[in-house]
Amino acid sequence: MFATKRLGKELLKMKEHLPPGITIAKSENLEEWHMDLQVLDDNPLYQDQTYRLKFTFGSKYPIEPPEVQFIESPSTPSTPRPIPIHPHIYSNGIICLDLLSSAGWSPVQTVESVCVSIQSMLTANTRNERPPGDSDFVSYNRRRPRDINFFYDDDNV
Repeated sequence: MFATKRLGKELLKMKEHLPPGITIAKSENLEEWHMDLQVLDDNPLYQDQTYRLKFTFGSKYPIEPPEVQFIESPSTPSTPRPIPIHPHIYSNGIICLDLLSSAGWSPVQTVESVCVSIQSMLTANTRNERPPGDSDFVSYNRRRPRDINFFYDDDNV
């Protein structure tokens, strides 16, 4: 019940105003939303790209974090990379970001603040590479994003 009330308020606020480069792509229910993200600076890795984030909310949101990952959206010539290449984003869209873990999450976070954080993470990146062990992780991981215990050792990306 609390999740429903909180998500309703967040959605109303976001429909009135969102930061540049962030748009609501899908929000028909309060279990799963899709948000589109663009990096608005001149970072050549992400220039003129639009990426889609999927938020999956549990009944304990915002006490527990939502599951957030990049998903592929239909490719067009202007969006040739469906999931951004980044040292903290696996090729299956799972994001290694402390903010999205149970330990790093705070109930004051919102869908909007998560989008801004991920947008900032992309803006600051200069390395066109996937995380170490990407292919093994994608092949063998069967855990949900919020159940993965990442080791956060790189604050420079």
